[in-house]
Amino acid sequence: MVERKPTLGILAHVVAIFGVLIVAFPIYLAFVASTHTAQEIVQRPMPLLPGSHMWESYKSALFGRSVGAGSVAPVARMMWVSLVTALVITFGKIAISLLSAFAVVYFRFPLKGLCFWAIFITLMLPVEVRIGPTYQVVSDLGMLNSYAGLTIPLIASATATFLFRQFFLTVPDELIEAARMDGAGPMRFFWDVLVPLSKTSIAALFVIQFIYGWNQYLWPLLATTTEDMYPIVIGIKRMIAGGDGQNEWNIVMATALLAMLPPALVVVLMQKWFVKGLVDTEK
Repeated sequence: MVERKPTLGILAHVVAIFGVLIVAFPIYLAFVASTHTAQEIVQRPMPLLPGSHMWESYKSALFGRSVGAGSVAPVARMMWVSLVTALVITFGKIAISLLSAFAVVYFRFPLKGLCFWAIFITLMLPVEVRIGPTYQVVSDLGMLNSYAGLTIPLIASATATFLFRQFFLTVPDELIEAARMDGAGPMRFFWDVLVPLSKTSIAALFVIQFIYGWNQYLWPLLATTTEDMYPIVIGIKRMIAGGDGQNEWNIVMATALLAMLPPALVVVLMQKWFVKGLVDTEK
């Protein structure tokens, strides 16, 4: 039996609150900056209370503006590009990983073990390492500055394949025999048995891969050449073009807060499934 001490409980709450304040304070500063004009932000000391220009800042960020030191493209378009890119990467990774793990576990073919380890070893070759050859291939195929060019090179995932393979290995053989006795073929067994059993793992991977796709920076930096195909992360960087006096920091901060909303919403809505997919061991 664990003895509860009020002093330890109070101390734990104080530490937790202090940690939340440390994490939330930069976000609060970004929000405050987005409600002031650019001139007010660079003054010393910077205002610590919200101003009266919130609507103007977010309107200028979402729908663009005519002048500015950096990019003046509408953030709404950038968020759409990021959303499409993140969803295509996420669903593509999950679909390909499910099928590849299913083939590796349940099919017999020559050099099956070698094929799995060939997939797994690609973890040692991230996009940053193979970015030169990848860019050359995408350029030769005419996929630069397109959704295909932004997503296809990032779809394969050895990590997700490995996780699904480990899960499939724990599925009881009795389920396989029962499906076979019912006349279910391989794909029927896959869709009706394995996919429903994997739903919590799929949900956890969805959250991880969505955030991965949304936060992509290096590859979109090379694969996009016009503002209409900038994802939101590239858009934030393009807005910062000069010194403090030249940049419209209120627009930059508003854009940064808008960029946080979709990933945060995904985490909040799928928190239960995400945690269950990581810790649940029931089959």
